[in-house]
Amino acid sequence: MAELVQITVMMAPLLFVLVMANMAEKRRIEGRAQKSRKLARIAFAPLVIFYVAAFLAGFDIQQGAPVLGRVAEAMHQAGIREQAAFEFGAIDSPGLIGMGLWLPSLFGLLLLTEPARQGAARITNLDAENPLHAGALSLSMLIFINLLATVGVGLGNATDLLQAQEALEPTSTGGTIAMIWLQQIAFALTALVGVGWLTRRTLGEALERLGLVVPTRRQVLLGVGWAFLLIPMIGLIGAVSTFFGVGANPDVERLTEQMLGPLFQSPLGILTLGASAALGEETVFRGALQPPFGLVVTALLFALLHSNYGISASTAIVFLLGLVLGRLRLRHNTTTAMVTHATYNMILGLLTYISLSLMEL
Repeated sequence: MAELVQITVMMAPLLFVLVMANMAEKRRIEGRAQKSRKLARIAFAPLVIFYVAAFLAGFDIQQGAPVLGRVAEAMHQAGIREQAAFEFGAIDSPGLIGMGLWLPSLFGLLLLTEPARQGAARITNLDAENPLHAGALSLSMLIFINLLATVGVGLGNATDLLQAQEALEPTSTGGTIAMIWLQQIAFALTALVGVGWLTRRTLGEALERLGLVVPTRRQVLLGVGWAFLLIPMIGLIGAVSTFFGVGANPDVERLTEQMLGPLFQSPLGILTLGASAALGEETVFRGALQPPFGLVVTALLFALLHSNYGISASTAIVFLLGLVLGRLRLRHNTTTAMVTHATYNMILGLLTYISLSLMEL
């Protein structure tokens, strides 16, 4: 219940922005330009407030970064890093966190302006006059804030924080599975609302816009086949990366294990690992974002969303995965991309499960 309340509180402002932006777009299509501009200003108000606050906070943090850095170093040398896991000093780069707040926030504000929207429209399929596209473009900066904040804290520190939180408030495997499903269902609902459900499209029209259709048998087999093809391809890329010294990052592995480890321990967890991500991430990225943002930009945002990988070889692998899933969306539909994503994740989960089982023998 607490998880549901938490997700609702987090998603409410985003849904408000999307609903109002859709209403503004509806009025624009109807030729009611003045009403459309008024609704767009209402839609953008929460974004402006958030980005201004984040800009100011980030600037202050970066200004104080040298002092915070010395605090972090002193704590590390004193051997109290783990005991002080919740202290602000226990981070890798306060300066990067500060910049990760103010710089994307500045871009988030600029992307709401007409010149920036026109510039973005030249390299994507975005409509500079569409208030919904403007809102989505600005909202994309939240992905960069999340990524830079995670890298600034440090993947190792993030793992320590999660472990400390787990020690204080233990979460069962069932609780982890429920939380992930709630998050991904919220993602999918956000995509539905984002493309106009409840404001300017019926449910059927929204599903069609998202590319969510009943797949043919051939499309299901194609989706499964691509997943099995991707496994050795990604493995080869990983091996080449390791050969050139840019392979697996221990901090990435620790953080991923802390976040997703319980899912690898049961069939239901493995099913969740595949099906939930396919439902939420594919509906948002391939379904909602790819048509206006284009294949490459969407794949990049998809990769950067996975902040638990930081900036690593794993990020590049997720980007390549996003390109493949995007091509499936272009040539077929989002449902086919879902089949590939779900199957791919479940194969990886199953391989991990088998590996862990063999290690226990």
